[in-house]
Amino acid sequence: MMAEGSLLDIHLANLAAALLPYRDCERMLARWGGTLAHRLAGGGRLLVAGNGGSAAEAQHLTAELVGKLRDDRQPLSAIALHAETSAMTAIGNDYGYDEVFARQVRAHGRDGDILLLLSTSGTSPNLLTAARAARESGLTCWAFTGPAPNPLADACDEALAIASPDSQVVQELHLVSSHVLCEYVDQALPAALAGSVGVAGPPVETVGRTGGVRAGVEVVLDGGAGPAAKARG
Repeated sequence: MMAEGSLLDIHLANLAAALLPYRDCERMLARWGGTLAHRLAGGGRLLVAGNGGSAAEAQHLTAELVGKLRDDRQPLSAIALHAETSAMTAIGNDYGYDEVFARQVRAHGRDGDILLLLSTSGTSPNLLTAARAARESGLTCWAFTGPAPNPLADACDEALAIASPDSQVVQELHLVSSHVLCEYVDQALPAALAGSVGVAGPPVETVGRTGGVRAGVEVVLDGGAGPAAKARG
C-alpha cells in the first residue's frame, strides 16, 4: 500500500530510507576507485553496460572518465558497450539479444580489464551472459544492482547493491555511486600514474594482463623538460 503524501514526498521518503544503508558503500567505492585508477594507469580499460535507464547511467560514467569529472586530467579508457548500436543490432540479429554485450566483452576485453554492469533488477539475461564472458576472459566483473541477493550480484566478483525496492531510487543512487567512484579514481590517479612510470611490465593492479598498453595516458617526465612517455591505443 502506497504511503500517504504527495508524489514528491513519497519519492523523497523512499530515497531517505535508502540513504542510511547506502553510506556503508563508501568503503567499497573507495577501494574500487583505487583499483580502477591503477588498471587505467597501467593501460587497462573499463567496459560498462546496462539496459534502459541503466544504459544511460553507464554512459554517464564513461563520459566522466573519458572527459573529466572536476579538474582537467588525461582521458581514461572507458567504453559503453550499449552505445555501439551497429554492433549491438548485428549481434542481436545473428546471435540473439542475450549475446549483445557478451560478444563485445570477448572482442574488447583483455585479461585484467574491468567490466561494470548496471541493473536495477539484477536479472537481465544479457548482463548475466556478459558477466560469464568476463569471467571466462579474465576480466574483473563488478555490478551496480538493486537489492541483493540477485543473480547478477552472484555472477560478479563484487556488487554494490542498493537496498531499496524502488527502481527509481536504485538508479538515483547508482548515479551517486558513479560520481563518487570517479572522485576516488581522480584521487588515486596521480599515485597510480607515478607507480606505472619506469616499471617493467604492468603495475601490481594489472598483473595477468596481456597485450600492449591501450589507454590514452600521457605522462611527462623530468618536470616537462624531457620526452613524454605515451601509452597508445
